[in-house]
Amino acid sequence: MDTFWWSWVVLPLLIFFSRILDQSIGTLRVIFVSKGLKNVAPFFGFFEVIIWLLAVAQVMKHLNNPMSYIAYGAGFAMGNYIGILIEEKLSLGTVMIRVIPKNKTTELISYLKDQGFGVTQIDAEGVMGSKVKVLLTIVKRKKVPQVIQAINEYNPHAFFTIEEIKAVKDGYFGFPVQPKGIGIREGIFKRK
Repeated sequence: MDTFWWSWVVLPLLIFFSRILDQSIGTLRVIFVSKGLKNVAPFFGFFEVIIWLLAVAQVMKHLNNPMSYIAYGAGFAMGNYIGILIEEKLSLGTVMIRVIPKNKTTELISYLKDQGFGVTQIDAEGVMGSKVKVLLTIVKRKKVPQVIQAINEYNPHAFFTIEEIKAVKDGYFGFPVQPKGIGIREGIFKRK
């Protein structure tokens, strides 16, 4: 196993992919901890450390091989990136979207409510003393693109922020939107 191909190609690739795997898991674990998912994080941590130990052991066995170091560092960097991409695709958690619109809010509020989003409207004072409205809505992260699209369509120059929320309790988080013409009773009791 001490051939050129093993030492300079296969082993570095194994280290690289091991680091991608363990660092992706580690990135997800940290994100889960920050979101309060304390039951999932230890499970991820177990596999992260086992894979890390295997990768480090190979680097330590081949200290005279600089490709092992490069593969280790590159795998770490790529693992962070891939972990973040995976978390974005999972879209876990809840966010608060705060909107300070430039135009009237009637159409935007109507659209959001029609789509099942809860909207709270607050009267506020802008930086120049002008009266403004502040809209607040708390949504699942998977729904953020839909809300941003509505903001851009109905109030294109609105200022908005999106903030992570660690926990929520007793709020309105939307309802399943029924196709027009189907009542709640028909929607619940329809045959599949």
